[in-house]
Amino acid sequence: MHPELFSIGNFTIHTYGFMIMLGASLGYFYMAHSAHKDLGIEKDKIQNLAVLIIVSAFVGGKLFFYLEDPSYYFDSLANLKKNFRTGFVFYGSLLFAVPITVWYFKKQKWPVWPMMDRLAITACIIHGTGRLGCFFAGCCHGIESGLPWAVTFTDPASQAPLHTPLHPTQLYSSTLIFSILILLLMFKRHKRFEGQLFFIYIILYAAGRSLIEIFRGDEERGFVIEDVLSHSQFISIIVIAIAVWAYLKFKKKADFQK
Repeated sequence: MHPELFSIGNFTIHTYGFMIMLGASLGYFYMAHSAHKDLGIEKDKIQNLAVLIIVSAFVGGKLFFYLEDPSYYFDSLANLKKNFRTGFVFYGSLLFAVPITVWYFKKQKWPVWPMMDRLAITACIIHGTGRLGCFFAGCCHGIESGLPWAVTFTDPASQAPLHTPLHPTQLYSSTLIFSILILLLMFKRHKRFEGQLFFIYIILYAAGRSLIEIFRGDEERGFVIEDVLSHSQFISIIVIAIAVWAYLKFKKKADFQK
């Protein structure tokens, strides 16, 4: 739609980057306020956590993006620099950020699972806003569509095919993520065990992501089984299985302690 928010001389603010920073700022303020209010964690200590999450998410998301076509990206430094600011894989960010974040919680002697519940809400804020950035940039676009809500990209700087009605898969993703966010906020006061919000977030997102993948048109993300099972769908299946197992284990433990 509008990949470039505005330019001043040779300096350009890209809409994708702006939306990521907006989401990160909103997520930080939520985490800092919630952790301080509910757990007594000083707000200034959340700053280091925010930096750690951003760096680990960047590295993981970028690495998984390169691994979608390793022979292309790792054969040339020039290819590694292509789409450096916009080419990310969410599951890469998630799989890198979560273990590092858990390690940091333990290092700081913070309650891990209460913090993971708050991290789930924070992730929804950042990720949902970031997907709106994808829409403006044209990345993560859908396949061709004749539906009334199909979108057509016309900006030459867009990463989507131009002048072709496409499924707005970026908006599908944002709708999914913000719906999960609302559900988590509503369910927060009624959860039965610590970590429940985190597992619900993981399960619902992975399931929804698998469905949205059907309408994705950016085939460079790669397939495990050509035109049948994408990398993201394959990871989603594994993530759902692990999260469901953990959810049931935690629930059983909570029920036993009652």
